[in-house]
Amino acid sequence: MSKKETAFNDIVRKVRKQLFGKGPERIKTYFVDNLAITILHGNLTPTEKFIARTPEGREMVHAARTKMIQDVYAQHVPDGMEELFGSKLLYLFSDIKSGRGYGCFRFCI
Repeated sequence: MSKKETAFNDIVRKVRKQLFGKGPERIKTYFVDNLAITILHGNLTPTEKFIARTPEGREMVHAARTKMIQDVYAQHVPDGMEELFGSKLLYLFSDIKSGRGYGCFRFCI
């Protein structure tokens, strides 16, 4: 794992831990052209896992997490992220598979 990937993953993990009280168990990031594609495993808190036992609960966890992450990054790009890339964050696309706690982010820089 490169130093850049490690630093980027640490920033993502820190933001998640601050927002949700739990960071992902595993993170893998791929840098492709002007994209950082990040796959996160083990995202859900015990409460979210309980809520996500039903289809309605999964939808609720999905909507809340997706909206929250998008709002946080729209208000303030995490410290160190743009410096790491040497450019501004242009777009953030995020999604989570709430039944399994699997998430994916695509950062356009």
